[in-house]
Amino acid sequence: MAQGARTMEARTGRTNQRYGPQGERLVAGVVPLSEDKYYVLLIASNSRPGWVLPKGGWETDEATAADAACREAWEEAGIVCTVTYDLGAIGEKSGATQKAHYHFFEATVQKQEDNWPEMHRARAWMTFSQAETALADRPELLEALRKCTMHRC
Repeated sequence: MAQGARTMEARTGRTNQRYGPQGERLVAGVVPLSEDKYYVLLIASNSRPGWVLPKGGWETDEATAADAACREAWEEAGIVCTVTYDLGAIGEKSGATQKAHYHFFEATVQKQEDNWPEMHRARAWMTFSQAETALADRPELLEALRKCTMHRC
C-alpha cells in the first residue's frame, strides 16, 4: 500500500484516538527500510533525547493500522512508503498495566521529502547495528527492528 499525497499539517490531539479493551492506546508504526534493506530511517524523539521509529496513534477515521502507520511516517519522517510486511503486535507496559498496543509494519521508503509536517525532527539512515544501539532503551521499538527483514550489519 503506497501512501498518497498528504497535507503539510500534522494531526494533533487524541480526540480521534483508538483504544483497546483494557484502555491501552493503539499505536501504529513503520520500520522504514531502504530499497536494498541495508538501512533503516530513524527520527529524533519529540519527548526525550534519542532516536525512535515513526509511530503514533491509530485514529478512528483510518481503516487499518497500516494506513495509520504510513500517515505517521509521512508526518514524522517526511517519507512516502509502501508496507511490505506485517511485523505484528508488540505491547508496552508500565508496571502491570498495559500502556500501549503497538502494531508495526516493515515498509520500503519510496520517496524522502524535503518538506514535511514535523520537519523540526532530525532523521538519520542507520545500519542494523547502529539502529539497535540507538533504540536500546526502547524495548518495544527494538523488538520491531529485530522482527524486520533488513540485513544485519
